[in-house]
Amino acid sequence: MSNIVLITGGIKSGKSNLAEYFAKKEKKVTYVALSENRPNDISWQKRILDHKIRRPKSWKVIETDDLISVLNKNLGFLLIDSIGGFVVKCLNLSDIEWERDSSKLIKKLSSYKSKIIIVGEQAGWGLVSEYKIGNLYADRLGTILKEITKISKDNWLTINGKAIKLDNMFFDFTA
Repeated sequence: MSNIVLITGGIKSGKSNLAEYFAKKEKKVTYVALSENRPNDISWQKRILDHKIRRPKSWKVIETDDLISVLNKNLGFLLIDSIGGFVVKCLNLSDIEWERDSSKLIKKLSSYKSKIIIVGEQAGWGLVSEYKIGNLYADRLGTILKEITKISKDNWLTINGKAIKLDNMFFDFTA
């Protein structure tokens, strides 16, 4: 059994808050802010600031878009927020390269010895994007979340600031 907890939900659903709530119970936390740097995106900078204000100062923070490199190190307990950053970094890859990199990520996550909390966005519950890149993002995100769910010991869904533990609620028809 893995040490992974996956928390998914829509935008502003409370997924990061739940992940931080669980992480505060740990003695030492490495927070992986998984995003490309967007200094000219004021809305994005506000989101980042909101997260920084909530985080305990004792947490080590790694701001990166290279999750595989982080998982190659033994950093102890990780809170990864969010897996969508991995997908964004892979949008320019061919399908074959995406398969390679996403499989590599799943292997790294599966073999990581310490606990990991992963935050993941739920996309695709609404309209289908009129843009190819939007559909590619939603498809790849859905695929990687499904794979992470398979290797997670606990799976949570947040909706409107409430959390539902998904394990044992459903049967797995994808196996």
